[in-house]
Amino acid sequence: ATWNHILLIDSNSPLMEQLNFFHDHTLLIITLITILVGYNMLSLLTNSFINRFLLHGQLIEIIWTILPAIILLFIAFPSLRLLYLLDETNKPSLTLKSIGHQWYWSYEYSDFKNIEFDSYMVPSAELNEGDFRLLDVDNRIVLPNHTQIRLIATATDVIHSWTMPSLGVKIDATPGRLNQTNFYMNRSGLFFGQC
Repeated sequence: ATWNHILLIDSNSPLMEQLNFFHDHTLLIITLITILVGYNMLSLLTNSFINRFLLHGQLIEIIWTILPAIILLFIAFPSLRLLYLLDETNKPSLTLKSIGHQWYWSYEYSDFKNIEFDSYMVPSAELNEGDFRLLDVDNRIVLPNHTQIRLIATATDVIHSWTMPSLGVKIDATPGRLNQTNFYMNRSGLFFGQC
């Protein structure tokens, strides 16, 4: 994402695609409500005619009570479906354990023996041309695409947050606790996360 990027970043997983669709769906509903309310407010300010049936009436009270409830259902049902999809765990082919430390992350590939490493952020003085400040690390995670991957996150000192926006993954790493999530990558590339 750059400074003039308006919408969400490009998705790299089916879950992030669903999050993008839900964002667009909700934004459309909010835009329609804003236009309708703005039109009604403008017409009330500019119109001098009075309709006595709009000022007092049982039918209009029922309509403007039930209509917002129906609109909220159109937002709530896709949201609940998406929440359950994000928490669904499929059969993972690979498990990655991520341990958060104060200024770095430690990673372990649990399915293989003795594959673990630390990942430190590259200092600003050591960045090459084209590297991203505060995003690039010295040891990157290498993960296969088109594979279901389980991520187990924990921390050693304070609460951290392992986030990969293009995958739609955000998990808290809490000391003394193992949290798990899973993701599936559609394409290969270099993707940056945040803490």
